[in-house]
Amino acid sequence: MHIEIFSLCDAATDEGGKLNLLGAFDTIVASKAPVTHPHCAVALRFRFNSIEGNEHKVSVRFVDVDGGHVIPTVNGVIKVKYAKEHRSTSTHLVLNVQGLKIKNFGEYSIDLMVNGKSKASLPFFVRQQK
Repeated sequence: MHIEIFSLCDAATDEGGKLNLLGAFDTIVASKAPVTHPHCAVALRFRFNSIEGNEHKVSVRFVDVDGGHVIPTVNGVIKVKYAKEHRSTSTHLVLNVQGLKIKNFGEYSIDLMVNGKSKASLPFFVRQQK
C-alpha cells in the first residue's frame, strides 16, 4: 500500500474515480482560542497492489501534541476492486468534518492507521493572529 495523497483541505469529493480537492492547508489562524473551523475535509488517495487483498481497516485520528483526541477517532473499511489487467489500483477516502473545535493554539496532527499499523501523520497548526 502506498499513500499518494493525504491532505487537509477546505473541501474534497470522490466523483467518478476522481479525487477533487479544494484549498489544501496546514494552518488555521484565529484571534482567540478556542477555535471553531466551520468545515474541512481530509482527503486520501491510496494505491494497493492486488496481492494486498480487497478489504482494509482504516482509522483516522485528530490529536494534539500529547496524543489527546480533538475529535473521536473515525474507523472504517476500504473495499478495493481490481481490474483483471491491473496489478494495482487506487481508491479514495474523504472524511468531512463539520465544526472542528480546537481548544488551544499549537501543533496538532491527523494520524492514519491501516490494518492496525501507523501509516502516516499529517501535521497542522493553530496559530494566533498577530
